[in-house]
Amino acid sequence: MPRIWKPSVTVAAIVERDGLFLLIEEETSEGVKINQPAGHLDPFESLEQAVIRETLEEAAYDFIPTGLVGMYMSRYQSVRTGEDVTYLRFTFCGTAGAEHDRPLDEGILRTMWLTRDELAACQDRHRSPLVLQCVDEYLEGRRAPLALLHTHASVFNSA
Repeated sequence: MPRIWKPSVTVAAIVERDGLFLLIEEETSEGVKINQPAGHLDPFESLEQAVIRETLEEAAYDFIPTGLVGMYMSRYQSVRTGEDVTYLRFTFCGTAGAEHDRPLDEGILRTMWLTRDELAACQDRHRSPLVLQCVDEYLEGRRAPLALLHTHASVFNSA
């Protein structure tokens, strides 16, 4: 039976406050990297629910999405397994709400607030080229309304 191809769906949050962007520093298989609060879509959640959850888990901030900056497809070959990997990334912009006194996700070392120029100066430490690209597109004013996204739940009866 042929293997079924499935892309990994991820979400990311762009949060700007006073010219600074909320970022996380994390341990990866390629060393310590910088990224937006981001992660995988979990079963039974909407894209908006996923980005709110990931921002809380990785940065300890409530996140209020206000727009969709972009949808990105990335393909690469895994260094670890040699397999072809495809990611579909949905990047949201929004505001940070309350900061919570809670542990960050496993592997997250700390949160950081950097300017766009500070972020550009450390591109060799970015988790992917999308980190800076998404900030630049946000600064260009790219936004799609959240109403563009629809989540439909179906219940299948196995009888």
